[in-house]
Amino acid sequence: MRNLKIMTGVMMLAAFTSCSTEPAVTDNSKTPEARFLEKQLKEVAAHGFMIGHHDDPVYGIGWEGDSARSDIRSVCGDYPAVMSFDLGRIELGGEMNLDKVPFDRIRKEAVAQYNRGGVVSFSWHVDNPVTGKDSWDVSDSTVVRSVLPGGANHGKFMGWLDTVADFLNSIRTVDGVKVPVLFRPWHEHTGSWFWWGQNLCTADEYKSLWKMTYERMQEKGASQLLYAYSPGYEPQDSTAYLERYPGDSIIDLIGVDGYQFDRDAYLKSMDGVLAVMKQVSEAHGKPMAVTETGYETIPDSVWWTGTLLPLVEKYPVSYVLLWRNARERENHYYAPYPGHTSEADFVKFYENPKTLFLNDFNKIEFK
Repeated sequence: MRNLKIMTGVMMLAAFTSCSTEPAVTDNSKTPEARFLEKQLKEVAAHGFMIGHHDDPVYGIGWEGDSARSDIRSVCGDYPAVMSFDLGRIELGGEMNLDKVPFDRIRKEAVAQYNRGGVVSFSWHVDNPVTGKDSWDVSDSTVVRSVLPGGANHGKFMGWLDTVADFLNSIRTVDGVKVPVLFRPWHEHTGSWFWWGQNLCTADEYKSLWKMTYERMQEKGASQLLYAYSPGYEPQDSTAYLERYPGDSIIDLIGVDGYQFDRDAYLKSMDGVLAVMKQVSEAHGKPMAVTETGYETIPDSVWWTGTLLPLVEKYPVSYVLLWRNARERENHYYAPYPGHTSEADFVKFYENPKTLFLNDFNKIEFK
């Protein structure tokens, strides 16, 4: 079970057992568990950086459904310190997300990761509310405007936000404590492949989307949430990085999403944006993270210690999140599995004192 320090305030929260009856909370109020997670994210970089993996315990290469299983754990003997899941399609009221994972299973795994002492994060690949297609449908440049106050889809979208809040509020321990979550919507907005991207809305519209999201979560009593801002690696300086930043009063962690296709280009781009993020982190007092990364199929047998480790260890990074090991798409995986060509190098990566897996993370005494 989770460290007793993290369970501070459980009794005061246990009474809140129904998300539909919770009172609204004031801006910037956070549960004790959320405040402790915020402290962990700020202080962990002094010890190293956490390793994360998307959908880690839900499925992997050649398997699905075994709760105790994890490709990362099968390789190195430990779970990742951070696990992320996606809310895409929850807005439609279905039982499964866009990757066909039941929301009940996601809730269960989020609680399990919290009880292990780990960190939980959620992204949201929300469908296009104008066209009814997926997040990647950028055929209409008025979508963000349409969901803001006064827009044609505002009412519908507020209902979608309520559905998200209700689900996040339902992720609770057996004692009724709401699991603290790092919520990461509206990601990779510096590209234009999502309907909220750079060329699909103005900077003011994007900021308003964030503000509306945050305020609705607050109204719904979701005070266990921290918020992550994660552009791609397009920004070349702090001005560009902060162009659509919704503000320190909303954001708790700054990040970047970037994947390797060409090694030299990846190193150059990531090194540049991490240097920018370090400046922003220091100026705004926000922890920083690599919120998504990886090298699809990891064809480089020494990628972990030869590329990723030397890149990240230069910066005060809280965590590095690898994308998922898909079971329904061939050659779409970002973490090693038993027998993979990079397995031995990943074990070396795991053994490095800078990389923090679950057991390493739980040994840290946070002040």
